[in-house]
Amino acid sequence: MSEKIIFPKPKVLTDRPTHYCPGCHHGTAHKLVAQVLEELNLVPNTICIGSIGCSVFIYNYIAVDTVEAPHGRAPAVATGVKRARPDKIVFTYQGDGDLASIGLAEIMHCANRGEKVTVIFVNNTVYGMTGGQMAPTTMVGQKTTTCPGGRCKEREGEPIKMAEIIASLGGTAYCARVAVNNIKNLKKAQKAIYNAFKVQIDGLGFGFVEILAACPTNWKMNPLQANERVEKEMIPYFPLGEFKNCLGENK
Repeated sequence: MSEKIIFPKPKVLTDRPTHYCPGCHHGTAHKLVAQVLEELNLVPNTICIGSIGCSVFIYNYIAVDTVEAPHGRAPAVATGVKRARPDKIVFTYQGDGDLASIGLAEIMHCANRGEKVTVIFVNNTVYGMTGGQMAPTTMVGQKTTTCPGGRCKEREGEPIKMAEIIASLGGTAYCARVAVNNIKNLKKAQKAIYNAFKVQIDGLGFGFVEILAACPTNWKMNPLQANERVEKEMIPYFPLGEFKNCLGENK
């Protein structure tokens, strides 16, 4: 019998084995971004801004022009690129340590100014590449290398809810939080990413999608356990959905 490909990969994804850990959701996020870029015919006209952390390796997997930004500064670099080349589609791809910690000022002001860029924010509640340290989104009670007893609400505060913060800023045209732990959520995630690029295309302002993702290695879980944690622990605290959508009838 001849093999039939049911789910072909987007052509803009490079043909190379992934280096990500088993069960990591970065590869899934890459595929969703790639699918949207192709659906909107944006591939030849797109510039990606890579950040620091596991997210930086997007330049190995999506074949578009990419600029690597210093840690946390992807929104600032994206601002410069978009203002210099307003004819281009510009997006950043960032993790929670990069965006919500060292880069918090950059993302806040980029959104508040309404820069016409798109931000894909992968939240796996831990610093993935640099040793598994506590991140601004680490859950209360979650153990990391820098809070081995678990994050303490009284000592470190509660995890930051970035999507809600970004949605409150005047320049934000689209903001959503999604997950990629099952087929139903994957479909919603792809639609949200589509909308975040569409507001840039339409010149409406800043687009933002937070993706709840698994990091089995630093969570010390197998992939199935990590997927379950996304469903049972992360989603109840970080609710899914659209927080702002200025597309109106165009969405």
